[in-house]
Amino acid sequence: MRNLARWARAEWGLLYVTVREPLLKRHWRAIPMTLGAVVLTAVVQVVQNQSWGYRFVQDIGAVRAQDPLWLALLRTPFSLFVPALDLPVWGALAQVLFVFGIAEICLGWWRTLVIAYAATLAGTLYARVGISLGPGSPFGLPASDAQVVDTGPSAAVVGLAIFLGWRYGAYLTAGAVALAMAVEVVLKDNLAGKEHLAAIVTVAVLCGVSALRHRKREPRVRGPRARGPEPGSPPP
Repeated sequence: MRNLARWARAEWGLLYVTVREPLLKRHWRAIPMTLGAVVLTAVVQVVQNQSWGYRFVQDIGAVRAQDPLWLALLRTPFSLFVPALDLPVWGALAQVLFVFGIAEICLGWWRTLVIAYAATLAGTLYARVGISLGPGSPFGLPASDAQVVDTGPSAAVVGLAIFLGWRYGAYLTAGAVALAMAVEVVLKDNLAGKEHLAAIVTVAVLCGVSALRHRKREPRVRGPRARGPEPGSPPP
């Protein structure tokens, strides 16, 4: 048990310290954007399950590879809040609350949305490339996938989980998420699984860019009075 606790502290300690204080001080007010996303996702789920609301949700938030690119890009921001009809909505709501909430506290609401939309858009654009490659390519997709609706919030959740794991030293967790998505593709070779992989690749690029920017900001020579980050403080 001690080894497990030591591993947990090493893996999630920095995330825990970063999230704990804002939640204790501000409670739900620490994650207003996340709460708005959860409420909007729940409302969309209710509306799209009504006979009068299904077509409306499809028109404003359902992204398919067969759609014109301009229309897909126009729908992409709202598609983030359209849960899959064939999956339990409670799972999607829990994922958004947990992952988006941690990201909002650690990264800020606008960085969270940038990464979430980058991951979602990566999946949207990959679907078009994959269909053009065809099923004969390892990265290709069958033409029938052009009619399948994109992943909704799941690609954003995966992308944020990977970025947070890298940024806060939870490397095993980030690796486990990436491995789980790869296994999903092996076991069930579908559009959603490959869009998740596209989101992971995109977020990995964002991690690399962030690391390069951080290195450029660091002084080349630290003077005797230079100070490192305070213990428990989040990475810059």
